[in-house]
Amino acid sequence: MERNIVYFSKVMGVLWLWSIMVVKEVEAWSAFHAPKELAAKFSRNPEALSLASTDYGHIVHKIPWVVFEPSSLNDISDLISFSNSLPIPFTIAPRGQGHSVLGQAMTRDGVVLNMTHLNAFRNGSGILVSPCDGKKNPLGCYADVGGEQRWIDVLNATLKRGLTPLAWTDYLYLSIGGTLSNAGINGRSFRFGPQIFNVLQLDIITGKGDLVTCSPEKNSEAFYAVLGGLGQFGVITRARIPLGPAPTRASIIFPFFIQIFLLGIKVQLICCTIKKKPIYMSWPICEAMLGKGLLCPEVANLIKGLNFVPTFMFEKNASYVEFLDRVHAAELVANSQGLWEVPHPWLNIFVPRSRISDFNEGVFKGIILKQNITTGFCKDAGIKITEYLTGNKTHQEWVEHFGSKWKLFEDRKAEFDPKRILSPGQGIFQ
Repeated sequence: MERNIVYFSKVMGVLWLWSIMVVKEVEAWSAFHAPKELAAKFSRNPEALSLASTDYGHIVHKIPWVVFEPSSLNDISDLISFSNSLPIPFTIAPRGQGHSVLGQAMTRDGVVLNMTHLNAFRNGSGILVSPCDGKKNPLGCYADVGGEQRWIDVLNATLKRGLTPLAWTDYLYLSIGGTLSNAGINGRSFRFGPQIFNVLQLDIITGKGDLVTCSPEKNSEAFYAVLGGLGQFGVITRARIPLGPAPTRASIIFPFFIQIFLLGIKVQLICCTIKKKPIYMSWPICEAMLGKGLLCPEVANLIKGLNFVPTFMFEKNASYVEFLDRVHAAELVANSQGLWEVPHPWLNIFVPRSRISDFNEGVFKGIILKQNITTGFCKDAGIKITEYLTGNKTHQEWVEHFGSKWKLFEDRKAEFDPKRILSPGQGIFQ
């Protein structure tokens, strides 16, 4: 009897603890009764939750409480304002094309903001290319682009006017807001800088729910905080992107061991094989012989200075679109073979010419061939580098990453997102 009483007491104790846990969980979310207008745009559809809980990296998986599907910018502002109004705010992770690799656009038990849902409600206004009229438009040629739009769609829209943005990523199926929240780099960034250097104006929604238009001249603190700010200070809803004349052709040249993508900008390194006078918005015609290839004199002279095996040189003439979209072409091939979803390392890196020999000895021969790299190699070797698209860092590592800029970064967070609601997946303030 005594044993039964003890056993019964233990069972009741477990049930009591379980009931407390359940009540606490319900109470934690009881404040999450959003206004009817917001609640109607919450989705707990298993497919939506599954999509929001993974990304391109397939390494980190975090299941959100709900996915928010906005139909206007005010919806986003209201969502952020509602979170701010709660005693314990919920976190919000804006998500574009889901091309992060370490859960940067995820939040566990928070709200994933599905930015792509805005596109259905733009009514064709997601990409607006301005007239290039110097009198009416002193800013020159530009496009106003929604943060949810993709760069490939911006390219197609601007090419209809013979125009193009100057700065790109190598992969174009990324959102404008996503790349501008990071950096936006590719192999030509040494010429025009990253995409965040090529923005005239932004519309953002801060971590307090404020709708702000900003530029280098107006609300500049918000402008420079959000660009490359890893989503910590605001949600980019519109970007004004400067445009220039679009080339029509490009020459892609692969010398043995050395890959060089030579793209025509004005009269530099242009290769065209059609023997006729250039038309408006096209490039001068030029030709030269290197082996059996047809090359511009500038290209031929440049290649002559490289140490490569001529018989192993590959050259391809391509349209401007083919050149910019070349990674997607590789993606389609890999997808058809079931290889795109398997691990495939992908890295853009700029190496000074003066250090390429050291890089060859230390990285190619010392790390890759010997497979002896370990986590923290650069730090242990005292190598300090500028990193873009980083993640999976501890708070202290983020502090070290920003170095002397950390105090400013922290101050901007307090100014624009004081309750630390936005983009928790970066792990900067957690």
